[in-house]
Amino acid sequence: MVSLLLAAALAGAVPSNGPSVLVFSKTAEYRHEAIPDGIDALRRLGERVGWQVEATEDAERFSDEGLAEFDVVVFLMTTGDVLSREQEAAFERFIRKGNGYVGIHAAADTEYEWAWYGELVGAYFDSHPEIQTASYDVEDRSHPSTAGLPTRWRRVDEHYNFRSNPRQRVNVVLSLDESSYDVGDGAMGDHPAAWHHRHDGGRAFYTALGHTRQAYRDPLFTRHLEGAITWASGSGEP
Repeated sequence: MVSLLLAAALAGAVPSNGPSVLVFSKTAEYRHEAIPDGIDALRRLGERVGWQVEATEDAERFSDEGLAEFDVVVFLMTTGDVLSREQEAAFERFIRKGNGYVGIHAAADTEYEWAWYGELVGAYFDSHPEIQTASYDVEDRSHPSTAGLPTRWRRVDEHYNFRSNPRQRVNVVLSLDESSYDVGDGAMGDHPAAWHHRHDGGRAFYTALGHTRQAYRDPLFTRHLEGAITWASGSGEP
């Protein structure tokens, strides 16, 4: 009898034996036009590597029962106040069970009045200059999110400035070289752009990248997201 694995291979599919991922993209403020591109990229990534990926903008999924089947929740360019107090409490319990969070781009422009979330994401959005090319430096080559990235990564994006520098609270994997672009009035000097840390029993990863639709067709960027989700799921160390 042909094995399930061989059958899947013959069908051109990868069996879903990896983490189960919920992609949440609800917006209450600015809405990025790249959200559908991001959802599509994460679904295709899941099909390629064997993850179960579900996308929703229904905040009602944030209950103990609604989150129980997932290992990682991705906040994909969320903005504003997107969860009720009860839903926030359910997400806190989800993380405390050892599960993972990945925030992409405007996830840092979300839930400013929820202090726990601010600690989870690591830093809140402050401002950005116009979209332009800039250089990102890889600070930690051992992390799954930076595997395969060039040491100095030139890319077009909307380069976020943050209200505070999270470096003392998180492990930075990417930082911006402010001399490589016109940073405008929001210069931070030391400028973290992607990081990870453990928070309240779970794993949290945030990347400021991902504003443009083109980003989600960039193999390097999708590799960055693959490593972030892998780590947040607990299946990729450190």
